[in-house]
Amino acid sequence: MTKRFETDVVIIGGGATGTGIMRDCALRGIPCILIEKSDLASGTTGRNHGLLHSGARYAVKDQHSARECINENKILRRIAKHCVEDSQGLFISLPEDGLDYQSELLASCQQAGIDAQALSKQQALMLEPNANPQLIGAVQVPDGTLDPFRLTASNALDAIEHGARLLTRTQVTGLIQEQERVIGVECLCLNSGEKIAVYAKEVINAAGIWGQQLCEYADLNVTMFPAKGSLLILDYRINNVVLNRCRAPADADILVPGDTISLIGTTSEEIGYDQIDNLHVTPDEVDVLIEEGCKLAPIMRNTRVLRAYAGVRPLVSIGGDSSGRDISRGIVLLDHAERDGLSGFNTITGGKLMTYRLMAEQATDLVAKKLGVSTPCTTDTRPLPGSNAQQPNKRHTASIAKPIYASACHRHGERAADFLGQNTDDETLVCECEMVTKGEIRYAINQLHVDTITDLRRRTRLGMGPCQGELCAYRAAGLFSELGHGKHHASHLLHRFLEERWKGIKPVFWGDAQREAEFTYWIYEGLMGISDFASEPQPSSFPQHNEQEA
Repeated sequence: MTKRFETDVVIIGGGATGTGIMRDCALRGIPCILIEKSDLASGTTGRNHGLLHSGARYAVKDQHSARECINENKILRRIAKHCVEDSQGLFISLPEDGLDYQSELLASCQQAGIDAQALSKQQALMLEPNANPQLIGAVQVPDGTLDPFRLTASNALDAIEHGARLLTRTQVTGLIQEQERVIGVECLCLNSGEKIAVYAKEVINAAGIWGQQLCEYADLNVTMFPAKGSLLILDYRINNVVLNRCRAPADADILVPGDTISLIGTTSEEIGYDQIDNLHVTPDEVDVLIEEGCKLAPIMRNTRVLRAYAGVRPLVSIGGDSSGRDISRGIVLLDHAERDGLSGFNTITGGKLMTYRLMAEQATDLVAKKLGVSTPCTTDTRPLPGSNAQQPNKRHTASIAKPIYASACHRHGERAADFLGQNTDDETLVCECEMVTKGEIRYAINQLHVDTITDLRRRTRLGMGPCQGELCAYRAAGLFSELGHGKHHASHLLHRFLEERWKGIKPVFWGDAQREAEFTYWIYEGLMGISDFASEPQPSSFPQHNEQEA
């Protein structure tokens, strides 16, 4: 029997853009349901370096994108304070780069309205002491860092609190059509195997690079351009300012600090569309990332690489470009009623993490107009949950260590009051690297739509620090068991988490990373015999979709 839902708008894709549309619809009073085949931010949204672009990177070649970036940069600093770190950014020129591009960058930034200032070598090194001391010039820009997991979860949380509905681990298997109109989507719940039909007045395809497959359900010709980008995660934060190479965009020219670690990326490689679900970081890419990264910050040569991952840029092929670098990063909004004569179906793609809110506004404007809704967008002024001005009252007790309190507020803003200091058991530390407590994990499992330990990692950063979940994953599995998931279920969750972590370690399996991985294997296989868990049948409600990690 097929379960049936009815709503006004169905959104396909739980990345930043999809959840942004979900929130925008909910705030305008438009009933909506978001459908995601895995977890929130498990696709391209969670597989980049989390850079809060100032737009300077695009200023020389794409003024339009540069202006979009600086405008959204200013908005996100206001509405998503708990997701943003104002680290600032430097474009450094090395002797092999020369200074010609610096002059061009400064002029282009001024034209786009980006506050860019030339710094002397001494000024740049005072701002970021780990920058390459051989630099011959630098430009300071208002870059920063942006946590994509926190951003996506906050959009979803606000939407749900305003009446929207979220269906994760639910895969769209077809479009329901009536003559020349799409009237809903057919889905499959990947946990239960139940078939679901969701009827809606408008369907928005916000599935990023996977959007081409959805268009094919209606025989629509939308060709995505899959360009893979690979990154490396370093075992601690080696820079506090975003470091860019001051040259035309190339491989491995951005080093971004993010919470307790730093990331170097990206590469750019054209891949076949049939490879978008099977990404691998190659040894050549690892070599390029390390070699070029060391030019930005020589300290990186003595830094352990924790893991590698890759994502696919959701670009639309509109010309003859074959490198992936010269294709516009602009927003593409397709009204298939106008473009293809198919009503009720719309596609939003292209763009970038920085412009997710603007993409959501444009897509929601389109469907609101079709539905006769005149309520304006308010997402540019309304803070996300966690970014309101009030912070939880600090308890005057020695039981909550300052780093724990600060980390919780940093990740959840005023919502940290929901779990801080509730009782002494909640204050028990589970993840020492990221200062995650039992209370925060309970909060995430109960209120932030967490099904697996990997979901938990995206909501809390558990297991994202230097030890990569060596023991905190085991403790988290125990909490899943305590909260009613059962020991058998929790054991499978732990096994899956470790398998996914291993995928990211394989490309950098040498030296300290190898020793760390062998230690992990000894604990979980030699001491606990975890492979025995995998040989037992999975619980009937166990999340079935293969997870991807960043």
